[in-house]
Amino acid sequence: MWLLLIWTGALQAQAQADYTKAITQTLRKQVLKDAAWAMQQEPVTVTASTSPRSAGGKHDFYSEGDYWWPNPQSADSPYIQKDGMTNPDNFVAHRLAMIRFSRIMGALASAYKITGDQKYILQALKHCRAWFIDTATRMNPNLLYAQAIKGRATGRGIGIIDTIHFMEVVQALMAMQHARNMDKQSLMAIKDWFAQYLTWLTTHQYGKDEMNAANNHGTCWVMQVAAFAKFTGNQALLDFCSDRYKTVLLPNQLAADGSFPQELRRTKPYGYSLFNLDAMTTVCRILSTKENNLWAFQTPDGRSIKKGIEFLYPYVADKSKWPFKQDVMYWNDWPVAPPCLVFGAEAYGNKTWLDTWTKLDHAPVVEEVIRNLPVRNPLIW
Repeated sequence: MWLLLIWTGALQAQAQADYTKAITQTLRKQVLKDAAWAMQQEPVTVTASTSPRSAGGKHDFYSEGDYWWPNPQSADSPYIQKDGMTNPDNFVAHRLAMIRFSRIMGALASAYKITGDQKYILQALKHCRAWFIDTATRMNPNLLYAQAIKGRATGRGIGIIDTIHFMEVVQALMAMQHARNMDKQSLMAIKDWFAQYLTWLTTHQYGKDEMNAANNHGTCWVMQVAAFAKFTGNQALLDFCSDRYKTVLLPNQLAADGSFPQELRRTKPYGYSLFNLDAMTTVCRILSTKENNLWAFQTPDGRSIKKGIEFLYPYVADKSKWPFKQDVMYWNDWPVAPPCLVFGAEAYGNKTWLDTWTKLDHAPVVEEVIRNLPVRNPLIW
């Protein structure tokens, strides 16, 4: 028996090594290019820009609901909704700064994983100190004013989805935290910031509203909380998120055929289906352990994340086969290389999924695509 376990473990180790090698070969050139760019960047946090429409202060993150527009009947009346249609005049500077920060951190940590060069750590810490520690530039650890709507709300729970771009920030830090140049005091201060943010996410009504959302917003709440809980060592929240995946997310969102009905009924069914699958597979990636393997979990009626990937894969490989309506915006910009395929390929040993992932776009430039692709650096995961 022990010989079988050793043999199985050796096979798993070899499969992991082959997987990492394939990803590294695919991404190496792009990673080093992105890291060279990141090394030249200075920190830009929420304090660099403000909106007169924000009810918060200089250190508060602020954004506006994407699909809300001025009422043509009266310029002074509350905004009206146009689902799936992004208003280009909304304030998005803080969101763009956060995404830029995420891109910088992901690139630096990926380059560190490839080269071992300590310079990437020092640059990453400079940006993290600006966002989380320095009193002049840090962001307050809450999202009270995210996705506001003029005339209707100064902030909403739905805005919590904006901080999915902090996930690769903490993942980057975890990839570098044991390096000799890591400033342990700064790392502890950053972890304290995220511990405060987790408290807000799990106790404020906005956080509770987002947690209970029945679609991708509920998935992204679990995904974020799991990522930040792992970074801060909060086992109770990790257990909570794992249980929520098993008892709420998977059984309530995934249909028997592997589709996401809540996403398919939207005006951008293709993009939203991919986004939710990416989020759900990232949840499995963060939370799975040998003792609690979410990749192998299935509901009593047979729903599993593997079915979700199997359902969408044919339409990632060939979008022309998509049997549902096309997205009202950005239809031509999808798909790019999705984390669901690279994570799923490793979890299930599926070389076909990995081969498809390697051939897709790993450096998207369309703002909306980047915004809905929070995991862009699989090397650090």
